[in-house]
Amino acid sequence: MAEIKDPENTIIIALKDGAVVIELLADVAPQHTARMKELARAGKYDNVAFHRVIDGFMAQTGDVEHANMASENYNPRRAGTGGSDLPDVPAEFSALPHDRGTLGAARSMNPNSANSQFFINFNDNHFLNRQYTVYGRVISGMEFVDKIVRGEPPANPDRMISVKVAADVA
Repeated sequence: MAEIKDPENTIIIALKDGAVVIELLADVAPQHTARMKELARAGKYDNVAFHRVIDGFMAQTGDVEHANMASENYNPRRAGTGGSDLPDVPAEFSALPHDRGTLGAARSMNPNSANSQFFINFNDNHFLNRQYTVYGRVISGMEFVDKIVRGEPPANPDRMISVKVAADVA
């Protein structure tokens, strides 16, 4: 696992193949960073499916409303259409490129509609630059992200087993 420099702004996602460590960019996108930590601390991301995984592009997850695979409300047909019960987060676009391993805020056509969903880029996806908020980067475990089952939606989706703020992990 990578050296964690700022545990308060580091997320650890447990996947079936191993831990993915994400450095959040609080100085670039403070509202998106705060939202991810709030949902992680509330356990909202645990067991949430990767509902849209496109080879050579990205893996999308974070629909805490419809994609929690351990919930009676899990609905694979609606996965990707929901968010959290918190208000949307306004865009925090920056000059940071959507490089391999960066975390981007998923949203609708409205740039200020990000809520709980996010994606991890498999490749450099610079056509997304300045259109989607970049608010983190994988610092270790990208090989586990690369193993996430593909599909739109995947027939048997992978899930985030748990999502924790590193400062909260003993």
